[in-house]
Amino acid sequence: MAKHKPLVSQYIEGISGAALDRYQRIIRAYVRGRHGVYALYKRDKLYYVGLAKNLRNRLNHHLKDKHRGKWDRFSVYLTIGDSHLKELESLVLRVVRPSGNTQRGKFAKAEDLKRRLARAMKDYYRREVEVLLNRARADLEAEVERAAEETFGVPLAGLVDRGYKLKARLKRRWYVARLRRDGKIRYRGKLYKTPSGAGYAVRKKPTNGWSFWSYERGPGDWVILSELRRR
Repeated sequence: MAKHKPLVSQYIEGISGAALDRYQRIIRAYVRGRHGVYALYKRDKLYYVGLAKNLRNRLNHHLKDKHRGKWDRFSVYLTIGDSHLKELESLVLRVVRPSGNTQRGKFAKAEDLKRRLARAMKDYYRREVEVLLNRARADLEAEVERAAEETFGVPLAGLVDRGYKLKARLKRRWYVARLRRDGKIRYRGKLYKTPSGAGYAVRKKPTNGWSFWSYERGPGDWVILSELRRR
């Protein structure tokens, strides 16, 4: 199995800007032709973050350009390659927002989830209000949880690496379902995204599926489904 390659291979932190000016040949020998991210500081406060495919030239430039005199210490992080360099810089800029940077930083293909989250929150709120106004108090917790699960996706996805047999007992009768590797539950030929959705199909009313269903953890070892979330 191939080892994971580190993003940062070497770094220098908190070096005086005067040292960069006075000992240029020594310091630049370490960064000549190297890729990386650098940070400029004024005392202990971050002033500017940048990336460079040639750190030597970039640092030399900042000794003379408009940023001259606005920083007195610097750090350099040498990366292996430059495939993620731009996004790494953008991530830092969006999190820290240094005063010397005018650009906020952009991601090439990342999705902004704010609108999707807003829609999900509105849908969740609508369902919750409906439950509060129209359901008995005993059903409230189970119905709200089911609404949240259906809004935010397949909660069992990623929790299992193989299929499991499920069972539930209701009025002296056993009901059997199958938990698939993708986190969905098959019951009577139909797929359900959530345990509560599959439980609703059995009971015909709001059901907390995490406590309703049990799964076979080992031969003959049946435990409630909520145990999967504790592994």
